[in-house]
Amino acid sequence: MHTTHSAKWIIVTGGVVSGIGKGTSTAGIGKLLSRNFKVVPIKCDGYLNIDPGTMNPFEHGEVFVLEDGGEVDMDFGHYERFLNINCKSEWNLTTGKVYDSIIKKERKGEFLGKTVQVIPHLTDEIKNQWMQIASKEKADIVTIEIGGTVGDIENSWFVEAARQLRQDVGSSNIMYVHLTYVPYVPSLGQQKTKPAQRDVQLLRETGIMPDIIIARSKDKISEQSREKISLFCNVPVSAVIPAPDVHSIYEIPIDLEEEGLLKIIAEKFSFTPKNDLQEWRKLIANIRNSNRTVNVALCGKYTGLTDSYASLIEALNHAGAHLSTKVKVKMVETTDIEQGKAPIDTVFSDIDAIIVPIGFGSRGAEGKIAAVKYAREQNLPYLGLCYGLQIAVIEFARNVCHLKGANSTEINPATKNPVVMMLPEQRKIYEKGATMRLGAEYSVLKSGTKTMKLYGKPSVHERHRHRYEVNPKYHKILEKNGLVISGTSRNGKLVEFIELPNLRFFAATQAHPEYKSRLEQPSPLYYGLVKAAAEKKYGRV
Repeated sequence: MHTTHSAKWIIVTGGVVSGIGKGTSTAGIGKLLSRNFKVVPIKCDGYLNIDPGTMNPFEHGEVFVLEDGGEVDMDFGHYERFLNINCKSEWNLTTGKVYDSIIKKERKGEFLGKTVQVIPHLTDEIKNQWMQIASKEKADIVTIEIGGTVGDIENSWFVEAARQLRQDVGSSNIMYVHLTYVPYVPSLGQQKTKPAQRDVQLLRETGIMPDIIIARSKDKISEQSREKISLFCNVPVSAVIPAPDVHSIYEIPIDLEEEGLLKIIAEKFSFTPKNDLQEWRKLIANIRNSNRTVNVALCGKYTGLTDSYASLIEALNHAGAHLSTKVKVKMVETTDIEQGKAPIDTVFSDIDAIIVPIGFGSRGAEGKIAAVKYAREQNLPYLGLCYGLQIAVIEFARNVCHLKGANSTEINPATKNPVVMMLPEQRKIYEKGATMRLGAEYSVLKSGTKTMKLYGKPSVHERHRHRYEVNPKYHKILEKNGLVISGTSRNGKLVEFIELPNLRFFAATQAHPEYKSRLEQPSPLYYGLVKAAAEKKYGRV
């Protein structure tokens, strides 16, 4: 299966409503197949942005950062965590990327004077990019998730390209999986399949006949609902796969396999599936059966949408699985602390650990500084991530080093003590897209620190996404007052990790270790935080 034409293709579409789990379902399918094959996941997004890097998280959820520095759709977090692979930025196709490629070719005259149209030129470009990825990666299986819902104008060219692909690769080498939604109407006491029926009818009008229908619902769909969907959507009953809400997204591959999805794919593509999810099941059981729970306050500015911090929350769950501890996340809007709407003692009265995550701008910054001060003074386990490291440095500079008005130039450009400032190479950059310090960066850890003990090695590669750094002019005064710079860039100029060694757990990093955290191998810093929180609450873990 190591040529473009011998690769097998699985197209995943969705309907009725967005946000019902197309990404995790695609990742779950990939997980099951990855035991037999090299699986390469592709995600297609309909928006005209080149990538989601300039989007507010409220618009599109978390921006996920890859090893190569690509800013991509948050579903790539699910792909990496389920498949235990590092994805590449070219695997995320957006309408903006595809149009950009076509317009550049048109300007060079590569279309030989032809009128450039959506069909065939746009759809051909999409298929060519899919084929190039399959060939370059020597993929056995390519999963293609088409974002949005069937019927959306902005994803229609991706759907049409997926329809055409069947003719290009042959019907024996492609499967169409459609995720639909079956609502429960309490007043009737019934599940209603009509939205699913209409949804699949709309898909079939595009020329795609689904091989498998995954029926999302709050509770498992009844046999009657399953039979109705089978009858009206023209698929066997066995190919209508129930997908009820789960306690943990990591249960999805197991549930899909138990409902027969892998068996259907194996019959279509003629292989004998392997079965080795034992370790996966064990870790899930650790979370489900634990009698320990820690409460972690997530002090951010995008708390109205949990998808804004999807990887962070998953990294906490990974650590919890290895410590047999459930992690309950409390979203704290720091502008409420800043404006005095929420007394800080009340906000953190039931909290076992505090995290200040990624953020941009000045809104809520003083509330975050107050949260860090509370963690430091109350010896509450603390983890700062990117902006959270910068905030911790500001708080320490103000309240321990007594540097009056210490701040970041991002928050206050006129501060007299700019302990955090813009990276020198960022100062002449005016375009916002894909211009931050992005992707995996090498860091050297300081011997004897908690950070190095957690990582268990003298150097690490973690992913970054930032424009600001700790001002080198202030390194000495910070260290003199007890802050340990536990990790730096290779040349020693950039602060990558800090810690306060005399506290239970107080650490921060300029990086985003959550992006590389996996269920099987949790991020060391998240593991350290959850362990410290559990020991604070329950004693030795």
